[in-house]
Amino acid sequence: MDITVQWIRTSWTKQSRGGKPAARRNAIPVGFPLPPALASCAHVVRIREWEDFQPRDTVEDLAKVDVQLCESNGRLRVFPRVQPLFALPPRARRPPAVRLAPGQWVRWQLNYRFSSAAGMQDWYYWLDTFNIAYGPAATDLFLGAPTFLVDEQGPVR
Repeated sequence: MDITVQWIRTSWTKQSRGGKPAARRNAIPVGFPLPPALASCAHVVRIREWEDFQPRDTVEDLAKVDVQLCESNGRLRVFPRVQPLFALPPRARRPPAVRLAPGQWVRWQLNYRFSSAAGMQDWYYWLDTFNIAYGPAATDLFLGAPTFLVDEQGPVR
């Protein structure tokens, strides 16, 4: 069965934590139109503060996406991997994986914060949004409401 993956990573620094830059960052969509023919590939969108929050998209191999995908018994198990623990904001615990039936899709969001090892540089942040559909997907699928929404964002101070 087809698996459609869109991975959106938004990156910013402390300069975009408030005011107009934060409003601009918060206005970034959580879904984008899909390019045609994504067989065994992922639509990857990178949005960076230092590129004026302009989306840059590519098509990449599914193996490069930070998410576990496993088909079993007519369902797709979806569970994003997390980066090293030093990058996570505090979270109570991770939610369980989502199991998609054909025709369903999930939007899963995780955020991170980083600093230099010595703490000498400002914090920087990123938000990963995974839009994943099980089965064929129209190009505008991820512009609508998902079947499942998992918001795993923690406080970034």
